[in-house]
Amino acid sequence: MLKLEFDRKEVEEAVDRIVRKTMKMDMVWDWPCGVAYYGICEVYDLTKNEEYLKLLKDRVDELIELGLPTWTVNTCSMGHCLITLYEATKDQKYMDIIDSKVEYLRTKALRFGDNVLQHTVSANNDFPEQAWADTLFMAAFFLLRVGVMKDDKDIIDDALNQYYWHIKYLQDPETGLWYHGYNNINKDHMSGFYWGRANAWATYTMSQVGRRLPECYLYPKYMDVAGSLGEQLSTIKTLQTENGLWRTILDDEESYEEVSASAGIAAGMLTRGNPLHSKYINKAIRGVLDNVNSDGKVMNVSGGTAVMKDRDGYRNISRDWIQGWGQGLALALFAGALGADQFVRDGAL
Repeated sequence: MLKLEFDRKEVEEAVDRIVRKTMKMDMVWDWPCGVAYYGICEVYDLTKNEEYLKLLKDRVDELIELGLPTWTVNTCSMGHCLITLYEATKDQKYMDIIDSKVEYLRTKALRFGDNVLQHTVSANNDFPEQAWADTLFMAAFFLLRVGVMKDDKDIIDDALNQYYWHIKYLQDPETGLWYHGYNNINKDHMSGFYWGRANAWATYTMSQVGRRLPECYLYPKYMDVAGSLGEQLSTIKTLQTENGLWRTILDDEESYEEVSASAGIAAGMLTRGNPLHSKYINKAIRGVLDNVNSDGKVMNVSGGTAVMKDRDGYRNISRDWIQGWGQGLALALFAGALGADQFVRDGAL
């Protein structure tokens, strides 16, 4: 059992500030909004604060009324909040959009190899035959949630297949850490760095499979997810800084500490629930709290990051501005901490 030590009131107050600041942001229907609103949904699911749900519903309804974009892997991340809105309201319009996203991912999205989703950010063929860790949150985790909600084995199997191949392509078997991307044409990891937020996407989404998939142990590919996560965490814990954070290049001491990666890694560690990780989680909660300002902005979050060409490319990404993914991953961490005693983990996997 985890031994968590944090000031519950302080975390609850930070959550409220972050939610309100997030809802003041002018985000459109894309991945920054998708990650941010996922975090709000996690808080709503825990607290059942109807004000949070109303803020979210009103904004999503406004975006729907204004018109939906062309689907990409990244825009499918908004499916997470649609699941929560559908479950809370039973309004069919949310399910219709969920279904259209699933249809896109299953039948129209670019794939390569063994039906692996290519990462896409526009209607163009942005990154031919490239697998990015980001896809796990934007698409694979979304497919898993829909498959579980609908009790659809085909969708679940497709989701687990995405996890399986992203593990094979992106995880370094020697260190357990994840590369940012893989180029299937060149058979390489491009610049080949252990980018912090890529590892956060992996940690967090892999931890969620065991939490959300009933009888996960009956799916052979889940064993790869559990094994991958265990090996990743055994290394990543050793790279935590004295401030409780992780760097934008995990093993580069000259890279800055980056808060969205830190929140995502700690949230995944928390969901995984290994009691040996308690001290790292507690340190991370403190570290992320220290980066939430009085207005609810999560600070020191790096901007949108492609697979950069060199080390300086990652080191020089700005962290001056508010980002939806920073808001959302911080909320996911704090919701996980506040609700840590509400779900049972299987420590054997």
